Amino acid sequence: MVKKNHLIAGLVILAAVAVGFVLMAPQAEGKYDEFAQCLTENGATFYGAFWCPHCKDQKEMFGVSFQHVNYVECSTPDGQSQLPVCVNAGIQAYPTWAFNDGSRQTGALSLQVLAEKTGCNLN
Repeated sequence: MVKKNHLIAGLVILAAVAVGFVLMAPQAEGKYDEFAQCLTENGATFYGAFWCPHCKDQKEMFGVSFQHVNYVECSTPDGQSQLPVCVNAGIQAYPTWAFNDGSRQTGALSLQVLAEKTGCNLN
């Protein structure tokens, strides 16, 4: 029994160390990092919900570069309600992109459309 407890404790420690390495590892550089950063710097905000298939499609367009997009999660964890930040912003559909000029567009937008709306260079 003591041996089993030591084995379990050892596995827990090993798992914790592995998780620590993953969390501390530098993020992979993505193809659209500069573009995504430019969107954020130019005031573009992406409002979405974790359960929304079009939001998922939009995120996948950016790949790992999505980490640089100003994203606001609108759904409560149970997926049944909208968070106050999105209610207050008047978000009624997902995905919604809000731009610095005050305009909004709904639906998954092409990267080219996002570039045109923000003046960001799509490399």
